[in-house]
Amino acid sequence: MPSFALLCQALVSGLLAGGLYGLLGLGLSLSWGLLRLVNIAYFALAFLGAYVTYQFGSVLHQSLAVSILVILPCFFAFGVGLHWLFKRFHVGEFGSLLVTFGVAVLIESMIQWLWTADFRRFETPYGSSSFKVGSIFVPTLELAAFLTASVLAVGTWLWLSRTYVGKALRASAEDHEMAAAFGINHRSQSYVLSGLCASYAGVAGVFIALISTLAPSQIWSWLGVVFAVVIIGRLGNPIGALVAGVVIGACEGLAMAVLSPAWAPIVSFSILIGILLWQPKWL
Repeated sequence: MPSFALLCQALVSGLLAGGLYGLLGLGLSLSWGLLRLVNIAYFALAFLGAYVTYQFGSVLHQSLAVSILVILPCFFAFGVGLHWLFKRFHVGEFGSLLVTFGVAVLIESMIQWLWTADFRRFETPYGSSSFKVGSIFVPTLELAAFLTASVLAVGTWLWLSRTYVGKALRASAEDHEMAAAFGINHRSQSYVLSGLCASYAGVAGVFIALISTLAPSQIWSWLGVVFAVVIIGRLGNPIGALVAGVVIGACEGLAMAVLSPAWAPIVSFSILIGILLWQPKWL
């Protein structure tokens, strides 16, 4: 049995990793829950953002702010353009899953063509920095990712619950025909939401570049756990995605400390299966 200090360290590491899970799942949760589009291309977009961050930082020697200023508007435009294609060709929920899977494969191929399949690492002065709380080490970048995920989740929840556009999006998700009868222009608002979801993927990509070693194939290694985060947190619920990510991250951290790292992937799906069996109408 590991020591109490090791368990606490594993728990903190898992909680912070869960923040990144929630950040990655935020766009998918909103797109699936409010637009009824299962856009798994967000995973590939996040890694494209990570590689762009690496390129600007390691190759072009630009500041992180430059990467963010390039990524956010470009990804927003990509999200709007992709949503236009969905509307133009009347792509439904299941069709969006297949289409965006193809988009993700194309993005992965483009990454591999531009940066090869070699592992890449964005080295920064603060990459290994941390501070100590008692006997626990808290890594700075992971904490920054967790705080960013929290701010975006709470801000998005407030936007959806307190503003006209947010309420209109939720009404359209419930019954778009009735919402249209009350003068809600769901089409224009859905473009804004789709662009924001893609931008969230870009933000996640920046932190992936800062925290992780990059390889194109890693796009798919995040797929399962983030899907579990989205479903457990309930579709269209930004706070739920963050909470689910934190819970899964904490459970994975403890499983790695108590059992072995090989058990970590089993945790998220065990929680997901248990919840779906307990409440089959969770979606």
